Amino acid sequence: MTRPPLAEQLDLQPHPEGGWFRRTWTSDVPVVPPGADPDVVRPTATAILYLLCADERSRWHQVRSAELWLHHRGAPLELRLGGSGPAPGQETVVVLGTDVEAGQQPQVLVPAGTWQAAGAATDDVLVSCVVSPGFDFADWTLAD
Repeated sequence: MTRPPLAEQLDLQPHPEGGWFRRTWTSDVPVVPPGADPDVVRPTATAILYLLCADERSRWHQVRSAELWLHHRGAPLELRLGGSGPAPGQETVVVLGTDVEAGQQPQVLVPAGTWQAAGAATDDVLVSCVVSPGFDFADWTLAD
């Protein structure tokens, strides 16, 4: 798989859900997530850069922690939210982007345990995602 130019420039790698990413920050403060086994320790927060190319979509997935999406550049990003059941349910679409007058949101919070999927509408889009408590693939579920 050939990396797109921006992924190459930012040293982003393929993400299992689709798109390209790189972790840019991990808090050095540990925490046991609410409801987790006391031996499960995570950083209080993590951040990634995430790139979706034109017409690319991420697969439905669920993260145990809350996730804050922040738009940096490119096309608006359609963020689909599908509830917190055992599988994605009825969708709510939020548009992450810089055109606030057109109803776009520069940042969107996805509550912990909410199914989510994202897609770039017409052009590449670069965002950051901040997860708290910090992201770990053990706390991530990909829909079938």
